[in-house]
Amino acid sequence: MKTNTGLSSKARESVVDALAVLLADEHVLYVKTRNFHWNVTGAHFGALHVLFEKQYDELAETIDEIAERIRSLGCIAPGSMAAFLKLARLSEATGKPPKDVEMIGALLADHESIARALRGSIELADKHGDEGTADFLTGILEAHEKTAWMLRAHLE
Repeated sequence: MKTNTGLSSKARESVVDALAVLLADEHVLYVKTRNFHWNVTGAHFGALHVLFEKQYDELAETIDEIAERIRSLGCIAPGSMAAFLKLARLSEATGKPPKDVEMIGALLADHESIARALRGSIELADKHGDEGTADFLTGILEAHEKTAWMLRAHLE
């Protein structure tokens, strides 16, 4: 059935392409955060173990919301690791787990990277008259900015 919500097919496809990349980045960040949750060690183990769990739970919710936004725009959401790794701008954390402070720095860099990319995606949605997606993405931007601030505070 054709989607008829006031956006052209071209506008929807353009916005969905940006959402698919975001979905992939969020998924890579989710896996990285979960990896760090499992493998953190050191003097701050307890606090970081809890912090990382809270963060990956929030990312799981965001991932679901992005996929549902893609579906609400009438498109199919990517849903395989192969698709996520092909689309993602972020990279996985492979090999031996880094030290706790390096984990924080890596997660901070990824949250800031997503925040920067979101600004462009918000502009794209606005350009195509997709206020719903622009507003949706603004909320995600705010969450990444807050998480980045929390991580940055651990490094100061």
